[in-house]
Amino acid sequence: MTDTRLRRRSLLGLPVAAAAGSVLSQVAPLAARAVAGGPAILKPLPPEWFIDHGTNAEMRWDSVDPKDYRTPQSRLFVRNHTRTPIIDEADYRLRIFGDGLSDPAGVTLAVADLRRRFTNVEVTATHECTGNGRSFFTTQQGQSVSGTAWTLGAVGTVTWQGVRLGDVLRSAGLRSDAVSVLSTGLDPSYVDKGVDYGPVRRPFPVAKALDDAVLAWGVNGERLLPDHGFPLRLVLPGWVGIASTKWLGSLEVSRSELTSPWNTKWYNVDGALTVNPVRSAWELPRDARLPAARKIVLTGRSWSGTAPIARVDVSTDGGETWSAARVHPAPQPSRGRGWSQWTYVWRDAAPGPHTLLARATDGLGRTQPDVAAFNPSGYFFDAVVRHPVTVV
Repeated sequence: MTDTRLRRRSLLGLPVAAAAGSVLSQVAPLAARAVAGGPAILKPLPPEWFIDHGTNAEMRWDSVDPKDYRTPQSRLFVRNHTRTPIIDEADYRLRIFGDGLSDPAGVTLAVADLRRRFTNVEVTATHECTGNGRSFFTTQQGQSVSGTAWTLGAVGTVTWQGVRLGDVLRSAGLRSDAVSVLSTGLDPSYVDKGVDYGPVRRPFPVAKALDDAVLAWGVNGERLLPDHGFPLRLVLPGWVGIASTKWLGSLEVSRSELTSPWNTKWYNVDGALTVNPVRSAWELPRDARLPAARKIVLTGRSWSGTAPIARVDVSTDGGETWSAARVHPAPQPSRGRGWSQWTYVWRDAAPGPHTLLARATDGLGRTQPDVAAFNPSGYFFDAVVRHPVTVV
């Protein structure tokens, strides 16, 4: 597998059936009240903005305004395992518990408690589904994979408003020997092939919690929409989207490494997937028809889960020749977690079909490969995508 060091993260190994039962007993009553049927996604999905995948919705890159660095919440992709719950913030409480705390009984907190008791922060980061680009395993590499056939629109860059998870855990009595945190959502139980796996839940290391994790109640200065986790979601910047649990119901803090189906059965390739790879996208529809001109200004974006984008090279002839694009600095601080916008001026393009390619390299030297490492679930398609256009 390519990029093995970054792709093979610790596979958390101990069963937590008893702990999971404790979590579910806490969240099930609220989850039952939260869901009352209705569509899988609640916000409008106009076809000029989104590709509708049923329980999921993908942003159309040709709908992106090159002048806007951040993705409006109304335009942000949606990834649901079941459907969006409707939760009353007045009833909502976050439970934090486990043997990784000085008092295992832990604490319960309302969103108002978080706002009042802890320093409020803003974090700008690229948020992305692990399966973004999955369809290209089939259309570009001829390989059969399972899951939603995303192109490259299961991604967006936003500014989260909330509090540092590390501050909250320390206040709750975090022990020095705690190693793992299991986040559990309040979404309806996920049933696959007759097996009820319960709500989405996924563990992550305490080290990540203390580094840059956020408990977010807002995005881009707005209250979270239900589809994006209202009233509170976990955000793990730079990591796979599944790690940023929506409708956060509880956090179990443990002195043992925890597991769930969402890091062992799914979202796992030779180990639980964590840090997102490097990717690029053109702000154009596929098979776009471009009017012939002495110069055609093309725009796009590139991003990485670990470092700022250092360079973007583009090709307008299917990879025969390459030129450097102009990478623009991000308009606000993002610790290198937000994407980079770039521009390329295509001069004297000949009429007819062409294949555009964009290949990014991040500050750690990770570069998009020509071929993505195959896995049956279609995760982490990071290869350079072939983007057909016609000059007319």
